Amino acid sequence: MELPVLLINIERAAARRALIRQQAERLGIALQRVEGVDGSLVPQPDWQNVDFDLFRRRNGRPIMAGEYGCYQSHLRAYRQLVDSGEPAALVIEDDVALTADLMQRSQAIVDAVPDNCVVKLVNHRTVAFRHCFTSAIGDRIGYSRLGPQGSSACYVLTRKAAQGLLVGMARQSLPLDSALERSWDHGVPVLTTDINLIDFGDLRSETLIASRADYRETKLRGWKKMPTHLFRVAEVFRRAKYTAFGSLALRRQA
Repeated sequence: MELPVLLINIERAAARRALIRQQAERLGIALQRVEGVDGSLVPQPDWQNVDFDLFRRRNGRPIMAGEYGCYQSHLRAYRQLVDSGEPAALVIEDDVALTADLMQRSQAIVDAVPDNCVVKLVNHRTVAFRHCFTSAIGDRIGYSRLGPQGSSACYVLTRKAAQGLLVGMARQSLPLDSALERSWDHGVPVLTTDINLIDFGDLRSETLIASRADYRETKLRGWKKMPTHLFRVAEVFRRAKYTAFGSLALRRQA
């Protein structure tokens, strides 16, 4: 069966929606739109399942509306996959550049890993890669020992993984990109390919979450950021432990 492609897109991102639909039609890829949550349109008192204090301590700044919307949008994609009954799907954001071999390589990756995994197909960085599986096409799949890798723009998601993430990531205390990678917290194995299978599209620079200036303006300074530094150091060790021992358990499961 053809792997469903879940496109996360908010209503006002019409240019992105049109561009990626053109790519998909040209390549013969069927897209299923997930109507994203536009955080700018949701009053903060109406935000659900957000730990504001923990987010501030872990990130060194308050949560932004775009981060809330992004997080909730991906949770919607997980629910859509679970409700569909499909065994797996490819989740994409609307700022990626689709390729002719994306679907074939994605399906081969699904076939190569256990049925409870996420496999990220694009990242900002992959450091100290630990190889676990190889797809029939030759794509190498494993863990990045250091992180966070950044980006949740394109990943393979199994139905079992979606079920686990809906429980393990129900309450937000990090941006989606960072929260998704924390297998040691939510319990779902999150793997990555050793190289990016796709790239970002032409509209990538037109961010819908926040600009660099927005991040700088809200950052905590001095001693107020100490909890953030401590959390990040602890995360290095948690990730190292998980990638060392989690990979062994995953291979036994396969």
